[in-house]
Amino acid sequence: MKQRRKTALLGFLVFGYAFLYAPIVSLIIFSFNESKRVTVWSKFSFRWYQALWDQNEILDAAFVSFKIAAISATMAVILGTLAAIVLVRFQQFRGRTMLSGMVTAPLVMPDVITGLALLFLFIMLERNFGWPNGRGITTVSIAHITLALAYVTVVVRTRLIDFDRSLEEAAMDLGAKPIKIFFLITLPIVAPALISGWLLAFTLSLDDVVLASFLSGPGATTLPMIIFSSVRLGVSPVINALSTLIILTVTLAVVFAGFFTHRRYRLRHSNNIKS
Repeated sequence: MKQRRKTALLGFLVFGYAFLYAPIVSLIIFSFNESKRVTVWSKFSFRWYQALWDQNEILDAAFVSFKIAAISATMAVILGTLAAIVLVRFQQFRGRTMLSGMVTAPLVMPDVITGLALLFLFIMLERNFGWPNGRGITTVSIAHITLALAYVTVVVRTRLIDFDRSLEEAAMDLGAKPIKIFFLITLPIVAPALISGWLLAFTLSLDDVVLASFLSGPGATTLPMIIFSSVRLGVSPVINALSTLIILTVTLAVVFAGFFTHRRYRLRHSNNIKS
């Protein structure tokens, strides 16, 4: 009976992973297909990777997307960390409930509503104050920061709840200033959460179509918008090659983050054993 249960669980596990990753593996394989038909294999070739470098529109959109993602992820980590510290360290202050609700609202708010609301806001600001001057990288970045801020706050807040405050108190007893404690003790300990939040914010920005569709303008067309508009006319093998490169980039980033987190955990575990 126990052996049958293990076999069933293993079968469900294999089915789940196959359901999630088989389409991705298929996409990667057919990115090396020489045929123009993305579902018919002819022979192995790097043809579509070479053709990708001639697609200036796609390359420009990729540069814009990575630029926006890096800006929005960095700002979301900074603001999300500050919000998490306020919510965890300062339990009693007027407006705490409102701040918590406003920070986490983008988690449950449909992207269409968020994009429409921000579009109206930017139009009103431009009409009354002359800023922003049209829609572009700035408006899309602000929208992505608004969305990613909620996710980063949740990730960092969870880590701060389990934070051992005795380390900070010991540093204060030894005469360390609060700002020095923050940068030398607090930040290194919560660094894995910051990296996780940054990667999550970067991925959310790189994946967004709805907000960018509302808030982008000339010269700020993002890569997901290009891909979405192109696949409506039929999937091009060039898109397969582009998707494979993105998957490779994200995989390397996740492996690096996992290695860094594991290394931090081992160092902290070894220090606890020595002490």
